[in-house]
Amino acid sequence: MDIVVLLKQVPSTESQIGVAADGVSIKTAELKWVINPYDEFAVEEALRIREAHGGTVTILSKGTDKAIEAIRTALAMGADKGVLINDPAVEQCDGLGTARLLAEALKKMPYDLIIAGQRAVDDDNFLVGTAVAELLGIPNIAMVIKQEIADGKIKCQRTIDGGMAVLEAALPVLFTTQRGLNEPRYASLPGIMKAKKKPLDTLTLADIGLDATAFSAPLTRIVALQPPPERKAGQMIEGDTAEAKAEALVKVLHEEAKVL
Repeated sequence: MDIVVLLKQVPSTESQIGVAADGVSIKTAELKWVINPYDEFAVEEALRIREAHGGTVTILSKGTDKAIEAIRTALAMGADKGVLINDPAVEQCDGLGTARLLAEALKKMPYDLIIAGQRAVDDDNFLVGTAVAELLGIPNIAMVIKQEIADGKIKCQRTIDGGMAVLEAALPVLFTTQRGLNEPRYASLPGIMKAKKKPLDTLTLADIGLDATAFSAPLTRIVALQPPPERKAGQMIEGDTAEAKAEALVKVLHEEAKVL
């Protein structure tokens, strides 16, 4: 079975994010970059499917040379090979442009199953995976928490408002991941050493038959970024006893907060 995982490198959720001087991007000099957490679930599930059914796991990503680190991490987890689309013309393309780019690359690759994170934690647009499936003309099952493959079909459980749905489709299929699907493994030291020797191809737009002009006018763009408003400092309630603190708290809520 040929499995492809769509992977994005994002800033660590523990990083302190600051707005750059241009007002439409973030400061990147001090950031720690990692695999998008939902894409980690995708890598892990791909590895488990390969262990159960055989085949190969290919990591497909769009980014700069920096993204090679994330791909190598996925290879160290156990993936077989990586493909990076790296072209200056698409560095600033939007989610739909990214989906078009990945879909065109996938048309030149063998795949029975494509797995993607339900969203990337940096832009939260929930778009790329679903758009790739639409552009390829294959079924898409989102927010999957369990899957079973048999007889050329996949049956998935997915979360919905207030419950769960079970869907079945014939392969090839693209599905996106949700928390609870699995617990991603850590890259072992032997895995890290092996990852250095695994194939990792870098492609440009020309390599996949696309022209830069197709990405010159994205449908969406960031017009401004700004940090959230600062929260007021908390107020400590003083008192020698619990009763005194309770009395002081009630007074503050009544006279200052006006909630009592």
